[in-house]
Amino acid sequence: MDDISLTLLFSILTILILLSAFFSSSETGLMSLNKYRLRHLAKTNHPGAVRAQKLLDKPDRLIGLILLGNNFVNNFAAALTTLIAIKIAGDHFNPEIATIIAATMLTLVLLIFAEVTPKTLAALHPEKVAFPAAYVYGPLLKILYPLVYAINLVSNGLLRLVNVKIETADRLHLSAEELRTVVKEAGGLIPQRHQKMLVSILDLEKVTVEDIMIPRNEISGIDLEDPWPQIEASLINSPYTKLPLFRNSIDKVIGFIHLRDVIRLSRQKDFHKDDLVELASETYFIPEGTALNTQLLNFQSSKLRVGLVVDEYGDIQGLVTMEDILEEIVGEFTTDPTTIHQDIIGQDDGSYFVDGGAHIREINRKLDLELPTKGPKTLNGLIIEHMETIPKADTSILIAGYPIEIMQIKDNIVKTVRIIPNLRQSQKEEDEST
Repeated sequence: MDDISLTLLFSILTILILLSAFFSSSETGLMSLNKYRLRHLAKTNHPGAVRAQKLLDKPDRLIGLILLGNNFVNNFAAALTTLIAIKIAGDHFNPEIATIIAATMLTLVLLIFAEVTPKTLAALHPEKVAFPAAYVYGPLLKILYPLVYAINLVSNGLLRLVNVKIETADRLHLSAEELRTVVKEAGGLIPQRHQKMLVSILDLEKVTVEDIMIPRNEISGIDLEDPWPQIEASLINSPYTKLPLFRNSIDKVIGFIHLRDVIRLSRQKDFHKDDLVELASETYFIPEGTALNTQLLNFQSSKLRVGLVVDEYGDIQGLVTMEDILEEIVGEFTTDPTTIHQDIIGQDDGSYFVDGGAHIREINRKLDLELPTKGPKTLNGLIIEHMETIPKADTSILIAGYPIEIMQIKDNIVKTVRIIPNLRQSQKEEDEST
């Protein structure tokens, strides 16, 4: 031992500290890799990504290899530091005190240069650290495989003793809530409009058909009991392409007629009520409570675009179309919905006249509001539930922080209200400033 120079011992110690830094940084880098980006890069045959993914497919072996190497170099460094301390102390200092001082200094050196600094660097730039390290760990795992296997065998055996199942979980599976968080935190990687669309798709399972349906009292259709001139006028002036055909009431629905078929038939011959009945397609019924994602698939499988919502007793509650569901995802198909929808009319002072029968989700989407959607589906229902009585005209209330003025009451129903969303925004700004 006396023949070994201090220069050589310090050189070996430096190499051990660098190896410790390599093991520490590579461990953090490999474990910090974005698993989805890693899979994408591996599919493009990125060499470093392919090797890193193979290592991460067996995380227990990778961790065993890293810890084996890291503990070996750290223990070797500790033994070498003790030797250096004894050699420097010689006959002039107490060897025990010199060893304690050397161990303390080694701990600080390893903490700074082999742990905190390299791990921080790897956490900030995981790919730059992990991919080159994968080239080293691949051959090293093959060389030390028997030893790593034996260590994992003992370790996994201890875990089984405490009823911990050793399973390789698929870390790429995300729940809907986790995926929603990923989309919202994508930042500039995904345009904001696309983020809203993706989140809306995830939210389809939380929304049911009665949340977006046209209520039965607002369904436009053709009543065969009406005079023929009135039916012709309804066909000519209808803004819809498909209309329900019924007798007296929507409860006695016959089917749906497509105006395209009516126009084609009218060019061939003079037609009458019986011809409309022959053109009617079978009515498609949708149980209330059906989630929008389920109904979207049902529309696709049945090759239909419109259906009537029925309750548990078979009574018709409303009408839902494929377009209604798609608007929940992409938003309105028009550039300025408030100019063509009679249920929401913008005013010069920034307020809006809103029909009491308008759906709350529709109001929130068009006006960017946050009215509560749990409970009543229409604005009329929300107001009555909030006040617990049928209000009078000229009554002003506050719901979810939005001032709402009741303008018109008819047949015990709130017909028209005035919403002033900008007042809530102003109040929020004042609260933030104070």
